[in-house]
Amino acid sequence: MLNAIVSKRYFSSISSVLRSTEIRLAKQPANATFNLKKSLDPIELALTADKPIHSWTKEQIREIYNTPLNDLLFCAQLVHRKFHNPSQIQLCTLMSIKTGGCTEDCKYCAQSSRNNTGLKAEKLVDLDTVFEKAKEAKSRGSTRFCMGSAWRDMHGRKSAMKKIGAMVKKINDELEMETCVTLGMLDDGQAQILKEAGLTAYNHNIDTSREHYKDIISTRTFDDRLKTIKKVQDAHIGACTGGILGLGETDEDHVSFLHTLATMDRHPESLPINRLIAINGTPMAEELKTKYKDRKLTTESILKTISTARLLMPKAIIRLAAGRYTMRESEQLLCFMAGVNAIFTGEKMLTTMCTGWDEDINMLKKWGFVPMKSFKKTGPSSHLKINIDPKEKTFTVNLSARDPEAENDQTVVSA
Repeated sequence: MLNAIVSKRYFSSISSVLRSTEIRLAKQPANATFNLKKSLDPIELALTADKPIHSWTKEQIREIYNTPLNDLLFCAQLVHRKFHNPSQIQLCTLMSIKTGGCTEDCKYCAQSSRNNTGLKAEKLVDLDTVFEKAKEAKSRGSTRFCMGSAWRDMHGRKSAMKKIGAMVKKINDELEMETCVTLGMLDDGQAQILKEAGLTAYNHNIDTSREHYKDIISTRTFDDRLKTIKKVQDAHIGACTGGILGLGETDEDHVSFLHTLATMDRHPESLPINRLIAINGTPMAEELKTKYKDRKLTTESILKTISTARLLMPKAIIRLAAGRYTMRESEQLLCFMAGVNAIFTGEKMLTTMCTGWDEDINMLKKWGFVPMKSFKKTGPSSHLKINIDPKEKTFTVNLSARDPEAENDQTVVSA
């Protein structure tokens, strides 16, 4: 028996899902003292948690990831509504402020000087040009402006750091937009410089699982990336860290990738999910045809990764980033249902295509979403409480709108 308490206004949209969703509780011995945390299976633990959990095991994450997609999406949407306003999607724009010439050997990257992609190295873009691009992005609806540079690290780049700090400050002060930069590894003290400039978040992806990482990059270790993320968080800057799907990885790599993020002492402020665009001239483009030809990334794997991420890291903003333009609108809607609440929009994603502002705004309007404001991520638009009664073996959802008239307007659904 599954009992759910829902507001009448939500009844028609979720009652059919409630009827087909079964959440099972482990049976307890008659004389056992019930321990909620130990007795609940991973999905139930994620549903009932009122704050992020940092002690997930790979076994728990694997069990969540392997949940049938219909149930997994439903549970992810419940947690999403518990911690976020489900109607809000943030529009973000990314600009390459220093393109090409990177000394790293990332197999997927067009900007590596080791890869024969025909991309020429460019100098750091000047402040006025960057500001005009940010101003245009804001006028088109974006509320976060991200700046990326093709550098391995910022060691010895005092002049560049000063210029980038000025970009961050001007955009913050005059446009009141959230700012994010990705500059590679940082020296001690450099994160603090960015913090003082007013930086909202620092992007530094872990790319993939620890196990698969060595097959993708050799010039920077997995632990190097984790150290940079810690420096950023220690400076009280939000860590924007996620990865790339479609690098020839397996579902087990997705589990390990999520385990690294979900067991951080501080969860990422935001989690970008990129879908690889294989670029001619990169080693990865060739390996996907040969070494990894039997490992095609599926929409199901993308949705399972996003849904699991939402359950593990309920407060993080999940950003659908590079490669989104290859997805149909219906696929993107499923990603929103799985927990995505930000997209990158505009002219380009560094060196790859991006869906434009007008197209994205029309899509969001069609699906009933509204743009999220800068620094204004609000909480859930409804009161949602999930309770599991171990004695009665019942799963109860209490979902009611915030307006007073709906507080006592509830219907019981049994399945």
